[in-house]
Amino acid sequence: MSKRLSFMKYPQAMKPLFDFSQGVHESGLERPLVELVLMRASQINGCAFCMDMHSKDARAAGETEQRLYMLPGWREAPSVYSERESAALGWTEAVTRLGEHGVPDDVYDRARASFSEEELVGLTVIIGMINTWNRINVAFQTPAGNYKPAAKQAA
Repeated sequence: MSKRLSFMKYPQAMKPLFDFSQGVHESGLERPLVELVLMRASQINGCAFCMDMHSKDARAAGETEQRLYMLPGWREAPSVYSERESAALGWTEAVTRLGEHGVPDDVYDRARASFSEEELVGLTVIIGMINTWNRINVAFQTPAGNYKPAAKQAA
């Protein structure tokens, strides 16, 4: 993969997205759930930079290797993920892969059973944000592998 332009050289252009991202991370949703959502959307979109970042951030926050490895097969591992996490992962996949018929009612109903209206709006904004970052990093072929999490944090 050849390196394309470095969008980080244009901080003014990126500032709105950085500000948006910071606000989204203050949504009030539990960090382990958010990290799983960020990782799953990044897997779907094939964003190696974001997968590298979010796997490291999740581990720094206390996430287990097993749960990260099993994430693509979350439906077949109901004992590994809580109902709330499973509902969030289903919502993440449906919102990330918007098809011609949008988000199915059963996926919405499952998400609504696990999240308040405000939480579901916040979760959807988080999914929109990571999809934007995925698209930027994939479009500009941002190299993966060098990200370092800020510090080991409590989950």
